[in-house]
Amino acid sequence: MSKTVVGFMLVDAPHSALNNAGADAGDRTDNIVRVKSIRRGRKVYPYVSGQALRYWWRDTLEQKYDWNVSPIERQKKIAFTSANPIEYDDDDVFGYMRALKAKEGGTVTRISPLKTSPLISVIGQIPTQDFGVMARHEGDPVPYEHEFYSTVLKGIFSLNLDSLGVFYADEKTGYKNMYPKLEEKAEEKGLVKDEKNGKWIMPEDIRIKRAQEVIKALPYLQGGAKLTSHLTDVSPKFLVLAVIDGGNHIFMNIAKEENGEPEINIEALEEVINEYSDSLLTNIYVGSRKGFMDKLDDPITKLAEENEKIQFGTIKETVDQFAEKIPELIKQ
Repeated sequence: MSKTVVGFMLVDAPHSALNNAGADAGDRTDNIVRVKSIRRGRKVYPYVSGQALRYWWRDTLEQKYDWNVSPIERQKKIAFTSANPIEYDDDDVFGYMRALKAKEGGTVTRISPLKTSPLISVIGQIPTQDFGVMARHEGDPVPYEHEFYSTVLKGIFSLNLDSLGVFYADEKTGYKNMYPKLEEKAEEKGLVKDEKNGKWIMPEDIRIKRAQEVIKALPYLQGGAKLTSHLTDVSPKFLVLAVIDGGNHIFMNIAKEENGEPEINIEALEEVINEYSDSLLTNIYVGSRKGFMDKLDDPITKLAEENEKIQFGTIKETVDQFAEKIPELIKQ
């Protein structure tokens, strides 16, 4: 059995420029800052990169839960973390790659147990161009221009509970997490060595703590560009959480555009719950923030009344209730 947290979220971006692409070489001037966007057919969809979302998440964990974050080392044109998931929480959860000398163990990599998509606009739209001017100096004012948008962003993520706090020494890309000095440290810290499967396992309490805090950080998620003039709360305003046996992300297609507005497709949500009921290891926890897409409250409340597997509440209630299920899953 493979235990994977799957999550879906909506982020309200009513006046935002959360992730910028910089200047476009084809622009008429060189002082226009574009937002990141992709095209599908004729429509433009602003987005926040997966890397940016992961940066927000890591930063929130450091600030809110006092995570011990791996220091960044820079050598010429490359940068890397300490590649020490035993002492540094983020090396465990967010993964790493580091090229060591052959006598030190060679190249080590760790595939991140936490996987994220970009946050992409549910609705297609053309970003607004905003003109500004710097005029607090003598002489001619200096004009500049940037883009922002008003939309709702959707994203998915997963957290592999079986990989969290489990480190391999196999000579296989993504699985050679360990090197001699790290194995020495593992022995010092009391990690359990599974000789048969060639892996080291962190104590359960640390694995549980890291997994719970990854989820508990969601209501406090913070970050984004242009916040001085486009302040935005990037914490999820709608959230779905569950644990499944396997890696399929069953909630990826539950958001849709309807008459130019973002919607949650209740029928699609109900369908995946029914079709994957034999793979679900927990109930489905749905959270929503009052004031955001309030018309969802009645249909989801009705769905929860008809299906005992669905728990519906506020974002914080949802996260806390879900996090309580993590210890028993890791101990299995």
